[in-house]
Amino acid sequence: MIRGGKSFVSSPPAFSNDAKKLLICTGNNVSVFSTSTGLQITELEGHTALVTSVIVVPASTPASKILCYCWTSSLDGTIRYWDVSVPELMKTIDIRFPIFSMVIPGLLPQQAESNEKPPDLFAYVSTKNMKEQEQLPNNLSGQIRLSKKKILSGQIRKCNLTQSRLARGVTLAETQNPELITICSSGKYIGIREKCTIRIWDVPAKDSDDAVLKKIRLHRTKKLSILAFHPTERIIAAGDVTGRILIWRGFGQKTFSISDKSINRGLMKNEDERSGVRGDDDADSCTTWHWHSAEVKVLFFSSDGAYLYSGGKEGVLVVWQLDTEKKKFLPRIGSPLIYFINSPDPSLSSISCADNRVHLLKMPSMKILKSIAGIKLPCSVPEIYKGSCNGFGFDHTAGLVAIRTENYCIQFYSLFDDREISEVQVCERNHQPGDEVTVIVTLVALSLDGSVMSTVETKLPDEGIGGLVSLKFWACGAQSKDFSLSTIIYEPHRDAGVSAIAFHPTRHIAVSSSYGGDFKIWVRNHEIQQKDRMLQNGGWTCHAVGSYKKKPMTAATFSADGSVLAVAAETVITLWDPEKNVLVAVIGECLEPIARLSFVGKSEYLVSASRGSSPQVSVWSMSKLSVCWSYKLHAEAVACSVDDSSFAILALPISSHHMESNETTLQGMEDGMILLFNVGDPVPVVTWFVRKAKGGGLAFLHMTSASLEENISDEKPAPVLLAYINGDHEYVLFDPYGEQAPERSVAHQGSLVGLEETGKFGYASIFGELPEFNLKRNQSPSVAIVPSGKPWETIFSGSSHNLPPLTKLCTAFLESLLEKRTAILE
Repeated sequence: MIRGGKSFVSSPPAFSNDAKKLLICTGNNVSVFSTSTGLQITELEGHTALVTSVIVVPASTPASKILCYCWTSSLDGTIRYWDVSVPELMKTIDIRFPIFSMVIPGLLPQQAESNEKPPDLFAYVSTKNMKEQEQLPNNLSGQIRLSKKKILSGQIRKCNLTQSRLARGVTLAETQNPELITICSSGKYIGIREKCTIRIWDVPAKDSDDAVLKKIRLHRTKKLSILAFHPTERIIAAGDVTGRILIWRGFGQKTFSISDKSINRGLMKNEDERSGVRGDDDADSCTTWHWHSAEVKVLFFSSDGAYLYSGGKEGVLVVWQLDTEKKKFLPRIGSPLIYFINSPDPSLSSISCADNRVHLLKMPSMKILKSIAGIKLPCSVPEIYKGSCNGFGFDHTAGLVAIRTENYCIQFYSLFDDREISEVQVCERNHQPGDEVTVIVTLVALSLDGSVMSTVETKLPDEGIGGLVSLKFWACGAQSKDFSLSTIIYEPHRDAGVSAIAFHPTRHIAVSSSYGGDFKIWVRNHEIQQKDRMLQNGGWTCHAVGSYKKKPMTAATFSADGSVLAVAAETVITLWDPEKNVLVAVIGECLEPIARLSFVGKSEYLVSASRGSSPQVSVWSMSKLSVCWSYKLHAEAVACSVDDSSFAILALPISSHHMESNETTLQGMEDGMILLFNVGDPVPVVTWFVRKAKGGGLAFLHMTSASLEENISDEKPAPVLLAYINGDHEYVLFDPYGEQAPERSVAHQGSLVGLEETGKFGYASIFGELPEFNLKRNQSPSVAIVPSGKPWETIFSGSSHNLPPLTKLCTAFLESLLEKRTAILE
């Protein structure tokens, strides 16, 4: 089993002491990357929930910089101590509360003398008090009784790392929600922001369990989003949700300097001179800077304190000179900024972006040296276009997934290696985070060998004017997944949107279907074969156009050998000869428009999935031109194996009442299931319950000799893996017929639990049951069976498309139901 696709920006990263490694929190693990190559070196595995903090222990001597130890915290309620170089877990502390943030002030000064016993090491953690959220049922009505008092679930607590326990009875603060703790680079001060208030504590030089921390509060009128401490002076900066940056100078002069009265008298200012300070706040002055147009997410002082770095939704890193307020910029980063981290090497810093990418910067020029890219997160789509956007495109042999991104690109991500391979710019336009969405990449499709890609982009109309749909074909380079634009077709289906794209399995032929009521077959020009190699010259042109009763064409697919083209005409399936563009047959009649079509491997069966108020998944036989079996399922994704007769469905619950009888199997966050079928059997081979199924995808990936050599430990690795990508683009690869499963599996011996068959309809209702599929339901028939000679059995035998005329069928059928009188001879 291979897992990947974790977020690289869920928590701030940390540099090693020699600045050659970058430790990034990735889900339940900490991934260690090389700053010179940008590749992953190793991984710290042990936490069972999201890792929220990673803190590198500073080197005590220059010679110890090559060593690397770190502390980590997690939502699993544990704090762990690691030797990163090995890597090896050295210590685990369980505080039994989920930890959302952690700082360790005692690590930073490192002032303990060698001849003294080192003092206990303390960490300050932001936790969630689970007991306060328990709700007691009302004895009279059984309803949930809610207290009118606000529940304070967040707590700032002290943990003794040396003795592996929480400091008894020490709670620094209680907040409505767990808050991020910010620490000064010297370890002298820690602080949190809570709505419009900043709380600051003075950490004593010799900390202990019963040490009392002095504290102050600073207030503003707007909700604060981030704060940062100056490294050497009593200056604190905070950003608010409106884009303003507030600078308090001389904070805590009354409270923190009360022991030194001479210093206190010299530094205190008159009340009239405290410009910008609200009320009785303990600060000398407060100034406001304003450049950002939206919430400030990044604030960080340089190591010498001369500059302040800020960033936010605009995707621009702003460098402020603290004394003169002059600014310089690193523009067009392309994504909102989340974290900025300095390294022990003053010439290297990192910046984390909302598109799951970490940039390594050369300072002070702020040039991007290297980027560590994770899988791109789901992009936002207007509501009216959600039904026309496909989720992913898969290269089944190379193990790659093509993902639509916010910045009009297609990211190619290796599911085997868990890293970005390349990025293709589909639309040549500047993307600025926060801009109004004007262009959407709605569809992406890859040919079976991964050599050709097709995309559809839609320019949204401005007040109903100026909409444009573009179909593009891309050719892949020989050595890498660098695609170059081959052909662009504007308005391929007049003013209608494109519903689906499908490629021929062996030839350079593609089909695009349209909501406007037609489909088009596209062929690449000038295919010249020389010395067993295909020279790809020229573009793509339209070979044929087809339609069926002017119905919207909602899905399309080719058979395994490419001899049959299946196109969904709303609720029916039309079968075409793609060479001659001739309609061969029309099958089916679904209750809702068909959204997906796929042939099952090299078999004669076709799978269709429809959505709407009555969603349905059906399996059709091409030899009988009839439905074999169907289920009332909302299929989020359908994947078919190329070689065998298996297919998988990612299903969502149709409504809450369908799942009430299955509460024991769907627990926690599990909101969907993967059903693996053998096409000849309506009972699934196995079922997996999964999380975040909405917006997910499925694919069968074919392993090569080298692709999984390091990832699969089995002696006989499976030739095919099933890939599941959830709605957050986290994924898992596993053997569908093995013992491993993404969450947990249930092997079915009988019928499905919690799923309802739709019964027989269409041809099945006329021809009767197919004995090999055993569609009989365990209930008494509603209509009594009339014993007779059943002469229609001989009439209905044979292929369904070679039936006798309807007049002959009706006459024989109705006569068999009538009771015949015995002739009386006179």
